[in-house]
Amino acid sequence: MSTNRPYSLTATGPATPATMRAAVLTAPGIENLHVTNVPVPQPRPGWVRIKVMAFGLNRSEYHSVTGQAGGMSYPRVLGIEASGIVDLDPQGRLPSGTQVVTMMGGMGRAFDGGYAQYVVVPREQVLTFDSGLPWEVIGSVPETLQTAHGSLTTGLNLQAGQSLLIRGGTSALGLATAALAVDMGCTVYATSRRRAGLELLASRGVTALRDDGAVAEQVRGYQPGGVDAVLELVGVPTLRDSLLATAVHGTVCFTGMLSDSWTITEFYPMDWIPNGVRLTTYSGQASDLPAAELQRVLDRIEAGVLNLLPVHTYPLDEIVRAQQDMAACAHTGKLVGLPWA
Repeated sequence: MSTNRPYSLTATGPATPATMRAAVLTAPGIENLHVTNVPVPQPRPGWVRIKVMAFGLNRSEYHSVTGQAGGMSYPRVLGIEASGIVDLDPQGRLPSGTQVVTMMGGMGRAFDGGYAQYVVVPREQVLTFDSGLPWEVIGSVPETLQTAHGSLTTGLNLQAGQSLLIRGGTSALGLATAALAVDMGCTVYATSRRRAGLELLASRGVTALRDDGAVAEQVRGYQPGGVDAVLELVGVPTLRDSLLATAVHGTVCFTGMLSDSWTITEFYPMDWIPNGVRLTTYSGQASDLPAAELQRVLDRIEAGVLNLLPVHTYPLDEIVRAQQDMAACAHTGKLVGLPWA
């Protein structure tokens, strides 16, 4: 393991300031998202304060900005994940300087999240690790890995040597899941609507399929009996076709809604679901990602044997542009904010 740690084991640097920079949403609408100075939060009993070194952007925050998310109150610092170092654990269980990630559990909705220089979160949703990777790389991993790992294990129970179709393959989650599945020896198919996306997927050891709305026929050209598993990231518009691409006793896991279509108005299970095909879902929390899996993936990235996904970085002051780029799908891969840049 690398000893080139981007932090100190004995000190976190200068004393914690009284105020910090944070991206605050005061009401639904991108015009209501502003980077401003706010007080540095104080951890209550059982909570810890993290100095945020990087935070990933997620579709969840887009839903918050556009008013589609439930459980929101305003004003709110956005961000459902963060990576950094422990700044303060009042009970002393996590030493200052410890590398940590945190995610979900109400971050960015029920309480202030990771789009900030500091964040306070319950200690139970903190995972520790040790890595010499750059913070922008570390910051791209936590929530994406949690969802990819949970989808492959809890959602699909995918086994080495099986076949997997990823619907929405060039999303950050799609690319990360494909990398993990290829790494475990699976045959992976993934979809994109764009030529550049197809080329990217092919370069990562994946059979790329152009998504014309009828992918099942293409899949069965390669696998006449259908694939063992499908990760559905586009959502309702493609779900029925994804079910048709699945083998008997295979599983479709509904994890994403890139289409922003959340519900099926007329769902007739006997018509939609082919005989013997299983339909599941996955939506996890920090506790669903084993710390050992986080460390394993970071180690493999650091060793150069696993390329999870491309990373595009933004300073915190450019968070509005980052949100606009995410909404426009301007980049392929993970968007990461750097609050100290």
